[in-house]
Amino acid sequence: MSTSTPSDQPAASVLVINSGSSSIKYQLVDPDSGQAIASGIVEQIGEGVGSVKHVALGSTTRRELPVPDHAEGLRIVLGLFDEIGPDLEAAHVVAVGHRVVQGGALFDGPVLVDAEVERLIEELAPLAPLHNPANLTGIRVAQALLPDVPHVVVFDTAFFRHLPDAAATYAIDADVAAAHRVRRYGAHGTSHQYVSRQVAELVGRPLEDLNQIVLHLGNGASASAVRGGVAAETSMGLTPLEGLVMGTRSGDIDPAVVFHLHRNAGMSIDEIDDLLNRRSGIKGLSGVNDFRALHDLVEQGDAGARLALDVYLHRLRKYIGAYYAVLGRVDVIAFTAGVGENDDIVRAGVLTGLEGLGIEVDLERNAGRKSQPTVISPDGARVTVMVVPTNEELAIARQALEVVGA
Repeated sequence: MSTSTPSDQPAASVLVINSGSSSIKYQLVDPDSGQAIASGIVEQIGEGVGSVKHVALGSTTRRELPVPDHAEGLRIVLGLFDEIGPDLEAAHVVAVGHRVVQGGALFDGPVLVDAEVERLIEELAPLAPLHNPANLTGIRVAQALLPDVPHVVVFDTAFFRHLPDAAATYAIDADVAAAHRVRRYGAHGTSHQYVSRQVAELVGRPLEDLNQIVLHLGNGASASAVRGGVAAETSMGLTPLEGLVMGTRSGDIDPAVVFHLHRNAGMSIDEIDDLLNRRSGIKGLSGVNDFRALHDLVEQGDAGARLALDVYLHRLRKYIGAYYAVLGRVDVIAFTAGVGENDDIVRAGVLTGLEGLGIEVDLERNAGRKSQPTVISPDGARVTVMVVPTNEELAIARQALEVVGA
């Protein structure tokens, strides 16, 4: 047990777990203050040697050791809380919040985990085969190790559950779509919801009065149109492959490309899946998927890197224009996530030329990385442009707290 004093501890905290196929990210959150009390990640689960990082009490602990499965990974995490701190009992953990990618058309908000919820997460696995099974493994392991704390699931798709039918429906045979649950589900919903609510607080206007475009730009990237706090459109679809150009994903592409590559290049479905999800996007065009490396290549005159950046910005600009039309009026454009918060070249580049829509960027305000909410449009601009750092862990913690009623 750690030696933290009672005055150091929050009235209640939530342990947030994001279980991936070969990793576990975690954060101990004080939902009231928004503070991350501790955080960390276990990686290379199931490989010969795994790596663990635990950040708490002003220090970072790193270890390399065998992590054969998620159960051992979580046991290591809980052991680090005991050994290094903060002490989970003293931190008054009232819930464990779990991120699950795909809630389908079944879940429009957070839910307490029970056998039926677990069954439905498993049933929805074909819609997110890389994510839902791993998410479910994390839930089951955490329940076994922390049986006396309620567990809550927060779905990435929940914010987009009530998209208008015209936005959620693909124009394919209706019976086929219904039989196989083919529709637009979106992703990154927890981030889009959190940022859009933050925007309303920051600009001092009721959420119900605002029309917003939220740009979640990381290695995965998505855009949303939010009218009065309710999602009206989003760029990701049945899966997170659709939409914007991303680090390694193609985003929007003619579906016939799949048939063409299968028939004429002899590529299997699995090979095409790998191509579009892992060998496309910025990486496919330039050879790198880190924007810092991309900008370095552009500076060196690399034509592939220049094209990759131009394609990325062009697609983003198209979505901003489309969502402007969907909303009819835009009050705020908010950038968030790793690229959105840290890349002033992308932020300025995508909005250049949109002055006729009332969208302008003050280059001095835009300069540099933004760790705090920042307005980057000039005073008096018709559309307020902001950078709003996302905090999905805090959003999950607060939603979990609401569910357990603590």
